[in-house]
Amino acid sequence: MSVSGSVLGSTALSFSEDQAMVLDVARSFCRDKSTIAAVRALLESEQGFDPEIWRQMVDMGWPGMALPEAVGGSGLGIAAMVPVMEAMGRSLLGGPLLSSVLASQLLLRARESPAEDALLATLAAGAPATVALLDSHDWGASRIRCELGADGVLQGSKQQVMDAAVAEWFVVVAQQAGEPVLVLVAAADVPVSARRDHSLIDCTRRAQAIDFSAIKVAEAAVVRGPRVASALRDLRLLGALLVAAEAGGSAAACLDTTVEYLKTRKQFGKLIGSYQALKHPCVDILIGVDSTRSFVYHAATLLTEDALDRDAEIACRMAKTQATETLKFAGDRAIQFHGGMGFTWECDAQLYVRRAQWTQQAFGDAQHHRKQLASLLLDR
Repeated sequence: MSVSGSVLGSTALSFSEDQAMVLDVARSFCRDKSTIAAVRALLESEQGFDPEIWRQMVDMGWPGMALPEAVGGSGLGIAAMVPVMEAMGRSLLGGPLLSSVLASQLLLRARESPAEDALLATLAAGAPATVALLDSHDWGASRIRCELGADGVLQGSKQQVMDAAVAEWFVVVAQQAGEPVLVLVAAADVPVSARRDHSLIDCTRRAQAIDFSAIKVAEAAVVRGPRVASALRDLRLLGALLVAAEAGGSAAACLDTTVEYLKTRKQFGKLIGSYQALKHPCVDILIGVDSTRSFVYHAATLLTEDALDRDAEIACRMAKTQATETLKFAGDRAIQFHGGMGFTWECDAQLYVRRAQWTQQAFGDAQHHRKQLASLLLDR
């Protein structure tokens, strides 16, 4: 179904056969490979994910799903990653897929020539990569402080570099002569002394702070040109959308966990799920989950290989706003409804509320995106 003509811009919403197929496969895979018990077993591990499961994800072609066939990808486009991220979020499945997909999208959208095709082919084949984006811990900051000198030497640090410990390539966002550039750095060129593990509230994820100072790169490892600034803008929007898709899946799983508890826990000889004070918030969560999916797949409908237009930007920001608040509300209610047990580490509700806290900040919180939406929708 497709609808258009809103005063707010496009309201197109479609769910393709490819997306349906991907969602079915991804849900089945994630459900089998990432049970709650398996998730908990990996929380204290060094990598935070099972390398064997990552290898299986690579064998299914997930890292290259959104890349063109010319570089070894499936050519399905970035919209095909939305159902994958939704399924991963529902099962809390960890791994460097999100980081790798965003790194490859940034490089794909910024390249001026096929010179970067060799690296894109490497990423499509499953080499983990990540974007060194943040110069501070503020996801809303846009100033680039990392500098690339005329001599090809980097100066500056990056914060919260996702999956840095397992990444084989870093796409470092820097500036040179006042213009944004992308610097491709192999993991082997980043010394251990320059890395510092960064603890995240979402224990299913891993990140590092990295000092790239004094790392010298070849001219061929620098991506320049007018497309870089546009690609960086798209990166933040695509990151917000994919995180929103993941959050929608996590919120649905959180609701299932909460409802299952309400159906089994008795108090004063009566199932607590029979009380309207607990039923109504669960309905609110369900509505929020359905709304999140609508916003997310509306945004996915508008995605193309070209630079994202105004309608796509509006859709991505709306999706992130809705998903952020839905998962936060679901996590809060899960803790509350589990009573005193909800505040213990052994309660699975903890995993969802921690995921909600990370989701709230990643690629901008609801307030940040609402501020941007105000100018997009009202300043016309």
